[in-house]
Amino acid sequence: MEAAGATPVSPTQAQLFAVLDDQGTTVSELARRMSVTRQTAHQAVHGLVAAGLLEQVPDPASARQRLIRRTQEGERAHRQTGIIRERLEEQLAERIGRETVDVLRATLEAPWGRPPRRTHHETAAAVAFSIHARGT
Repeated sequence: MEAAGATPVSPTQAQLFAVLDDQGTTVSELARRMSVTRQTAHQAVHGLVAAGLLEQVPDPASARQRLIRRTQEGERAHRQTGIIRERLEEQLAERIGRETVDVLRATLEAPWGRPPRRTHHETAAAVAFSIHARGT
């Protein structure tokens, strides 16, 4: 999609786009659906707002919350992604069979439950890696 002039997005931003309701979704709900912190969801939202793919609008159900929804450009990108996914699935079906692709899709779309919590040592290792990767 990037070759077609689309804005590059991170895996977290792509996941956010996938769980976003057409009428809009709060950041808290997006974080819950993605099994990430509100801060992580907020960062992904801000990147996509800055790219012109999402917008924030008042939530009619709550004066304190805002809904996140796709812009016109975001809708176009969402449709384009669907077309590309369908083409890829057709190519895969030609190679491994439609039934296998359908089983694969059902497996990947099934609820996996909440991700396992990190141990203290895993968290410390992730922080150390992050610091090392930034070069600080």
